[in-house]
Amino acid sequence: MPEIKVLNMAGAEVGTMMLADSVFAAGINSAVLHAAVKNYLGNQRQGTQSTLTRTEVSGGGRKPWRQKGSGRARQGSTRSPQWTHGGVALGPKPRSYRTKLNKKVRRVAMTSALSSKVADGSLIVIDSITAAEYKTKTMATMLSAVNAGKKSLVVLPEKNDMVSRSLQNIPGVKVALVNTINVYDILNCDTLVAAQDAVKKIEGVYAE
Repeated sequence: MPEIKVLNMAGAEVGTMMLADSVFAAGINSAVLHAAVKNYLGNQRQGTQSTLTRTEVSGGGRKPWRQKGSGRARQGSTRSPQWTHGGVALGPKPRSYRTKLNKKVRRVAMTSALSSKVADGSLIVIDSITAAEYKTKTMATMLSAVNAGKKSLVVLPEKNDMVSRSLQNIPGVKVALVNTINVYDILNCDTLVAAQDAVKKIEGVYAE
């Protein structure tokens, strides 16, 4: 079982914590990670883009000139795709980009992502993340003290508006709860900063 330091908000070491092998020391499956990221990004797409085909643009009801004898190429409508103001051929239409991953694949992807952060030394565990008032400076000082990266994902064990709103104004910082973390956000951040209770909850969810 990997052992990790537990820091306080001032950056001082206050203890250590043993991490579950099945969650934080699992093998890193690149293919599953790719599938999970592709699934997440696809599900974020609205799919509302739309272009007008030749049947949907106005005009073009009359043949522009006779079929033969003019010396020009035959044309049936001024709204064909090759004409200015014509319709778009094979353009995008509203569609859904949503895909599904089964439960076992999602679990493997999550444990792979968490394990990659431990392997890179990018997981920082803090004994407790609290705030006495709405103050961004307090949270910025904490992230600086624990040497968090420019892009950090802060994971809280439960909803805390005071902490979340104090963190949300810091560029590059995203806040998540244990039940809202996803593979993309974990891989996209430089540092994963988690409260100790959040780590225990993650192990409770994903440990086999």
